[in-house]
Amino acid sequence: MKEILLKKFESLEPQLQNMANFIFDNPEFGLKEFKASNLLINYLEENGFIIEKGVGGLETAFRAIYEQGTDGPSIGILVEYDAIEGIGHACGHHMQGPIGVGVAVALKEVLKTENYKLVVYGTPAEETTGGKLAMLKNGCFKDIDVALMTHGGPNTTTDIKSLAMCKLTVTFNGIKSHAALKPESGRSAFDALLLTFNAIEFMREHVPDDVRMHYTVLNAGGPANVVPDKAVGNFYLRSYDNATLVDCKERFFNIIKGASLMTGTTYDIHIDKEMGGKIPILTLNDLIMKNALELNAPSMSPPREKTGSTDFGSVMAIVPGTCLRIAFVPEGTASHSDEYLKAGKSPEAYKAIDMGGKILLSTIYEIITDKEVLKSIKDEFERKTNKK
Repeated sequence: MKEILLKKFESLEPQLQNMANFIFDNPEFGLKEFKASNLLINYLEENGFIIEKGVGGLETAFRAIYEQGTDGPSIGILVEYDAIEGIGHACGHHMQGPIGVGVAVALKEVLKTENYKLVVYGTPAEETTGGKLAMLKNGCFKDIDVALMTHGGPNTTTDIKSLAMCKLTVTFNGIKSHAALKPESGRSAFDALLLTFNAIEFMREHVPDDVRMHYTVLNAGGPANVVPDKAVGNFYLRSYDNATLVDCKERFFNIIKGASLMTGTTYDIHIDKEMGGKIPILTLNDLIMKNALELNAPSMSPPREKTGSTDFGSVMAIVPGTCLRIAFVPEGTASHSDEYLKAGKSPEAYKAIDMGGKILLSTIYEIITDKEVLKSIKDEFERKTNKK
């Protein structure tokens, strides 16, 4: 049956490659991915999937469902399709949608003897607002037993962690005055921002090695001869451990309070975006890599230890999941780079669509047909999240 599934996927590949080329040639940015989402929606609808548009309150998000029989496992296939503003598809997102919908259609057309549900989620704005966060808030992903993704990269591998992240904007409000004639009447919002930056530097000595804290000035308040009554800073706090990030946030809030007290200013803290760190399900990772080995996938490597932040990490807090990284650029290539962009329509990219789809198909087939596989995945998730 696996061989029949793989042959079916191969028969779809010319169309999938054309879809990837179209998305690549028409880069769209966060929450504006109308062409890409419509392309994927139309393909799934033509192949018998029930479509729900605008899920999670996002206009370019969607859910597509096909159910074979009843009471089978519900398999979530998550796809991204946003580009990077000013660059284009320099992260390989143009391949995710075609891989995901191709896998879903191949399963629907071939696997008729098992009970299962396929749920394809179109998830916009990963590069900007983190569309999955809004979708989670609005009830998405609760209808699946496992969440699966693919992503292009330098190696064929999986992740065992990601950086939990909190992005914040802080505004200090002071009192404006002439810096030369009446400085005593002023209360500098910019001083409060500078004190915050210094305090973060002192804090670096007293946090675990994996913590990342970075910042910049969005608004310094005006010319040097005026005490600024407003200053705005942008901050990122990150850690591979969710609990550590919670502690860092509390300490950061105390820094803001202290800077406000020292300068006689007031402040406003706005949390722009929060992402959880991935909860690795090694049972699922091992299954992915077993199938990658059987298919002789290119540039296989151990799981990634050093990763960034992703809204998929927050999804993995409520449902077991993993992301298959599939090689299509040389080892050591940085994402969001010209190298990724130049490889977007290369033979290696088309090979990644082929190989990524086949690995995902083989993995889903085993989850559907072997009840012990899904039970092991769920048991590990429950142990790691204390959800029993």
